[in-house]
Amino acid sequence: MNTALSDPSSTLLGSLPSLLPGLEALYKDVHAHPELSMQENRTAGLAAKHLRDNGYEVTADVGKTGVVGLLRNGEGPTVMLRADMDALPVREASGVDYASTVMATDAAGNSVPVAHACGHDMHVAWLMGAAALFSQRREAWRGTLMVVFQPGEETAQGARAMIDDGLFTRFPKPDVVLGQHVMVGPAGTVAGSAGPITSAADSLQIRLFGRGAHGSMPQASIDPIVMAAAIVLRLQTIVSREVAATDAAVVTVGVLQAGTKENVIPDEAIIKLNIRTFDEGVRKHVLAAIERIVNAEAQASGAPRAPEITPLDRYPLNVNDKQASDRIAEALRRHFPPDRVRHTGPAPASEDFGCFGSEWNTPSVYWFVGGTDPDIYAKAKAAGRINDLPVNHSPFFAPVIHPTLQTGIEAMVAGALAWLAK
Repeated sequence: MNTALSDPSSTLLGSLPSLLPGLEALYKDVHAHPELSMQENRTAGLAAKHLRDNGYEVTADVGKTGVVGLLRNGEGPTVMLRADMDALPVREASGVDYASTVMATDAAGNSVPVAHACGHDMHVAWLMGAAALFSQRREAWRGTLMVVFQPGEETAQGARAMIDDGLFTRFPKPDVVLGQHVMVGPAGTVAGSAGPITSAADSLQIRLFGRGAHGSMPQASIDPIVMAAAIVLRLQTIVSREVAATDAAVVTVGVLQAGTKENVIPDEAIIKLNIRTFDEGVRKHVLAAIERIVNAEAQASGAPRAPEITPLDRYPLNVNDKQASDRIAEALRRHFPPDRVRHTGPAPASEDFGCFGSEWNTPSVYWFVGGTDPDIYAKAKAAGRINDLPVNHSPFFAPVIHPTLQTGIEAMVAGALAWLAK
């Protein structure tokens, strides 16, 4: 904590050390019991109980499994703090002694492994810690704290589900919406910036139609695997040849499915891909280029039917309000030593957090908290091997608990107090 400057969070955070053991146990419990998107019943139950125990007005089942807690403490601003709760269909390989072994049924009816490979379990623990501190030290602030435990971030469903379930009409409009995410970076540090902070994202499914045949008679086929392979290679030229070097875009093919046997040419192939952009004009161009390439390759192959291109999900561009971001940066610099508060450019990851601020027409700020062992990060950076570190969504991703847990709670409290401090 930076005690050289006047820091309104110092009083409120005084009892944090006594809370950390319980919050660590809570984090390990949530990590070991992950739940898929829109199935976060157990986690939501833990959040609701924690808020009730700390004197919050609690509304559960908002947007199916979302939880909203209100703590009113006199006249003043309303600040919304948000944490996402869902996990991923990933088999954990982190090696921690609280690793997940959970299997669950996904929305398509498939049995899948589940793990908190993106750090949402840490987000839950952060928000529970901040909620408890604001409840315990009400003399240090005034206004209304609104805490939101959101489902379904990984599928871009949760924020929209809560909004559609009356979030904007059932609860007070906040003066600011705040959120944060654990990422690769030295644990104990926080980083952010004004303007775009996470990318827009579009996911598509492409269904290609061919004509099946025996593997020994390819002349009788229209091979959708060759068609798909050509499309995958050509898609890589969109960014390298159609997007200016001063712009940014990512086109990733994550699924290529076709066939069931090595000597049978199938009649269909499936491609699923993901697009990340920071500019609406670039986004429209990339999407149009994908459609052009897919249809042209199908036509060149003599496909019997035009391809089907189906949107799967979409995340909006997440833009940090300039004035609110400056206010957050000042609060974080007041609380933390200078070397622990860093500036970062926009990340190509995507989030539905931005829906709350943009559709509520209120300022929002989103920032990052490092979760990598500082020594390991420093050695990787010195060796030029930062990309070797396990990133979010990797089966090996597991933030170090200390000081990540404490840093995230302190950052969340300091950020909220930028509006709520007396």
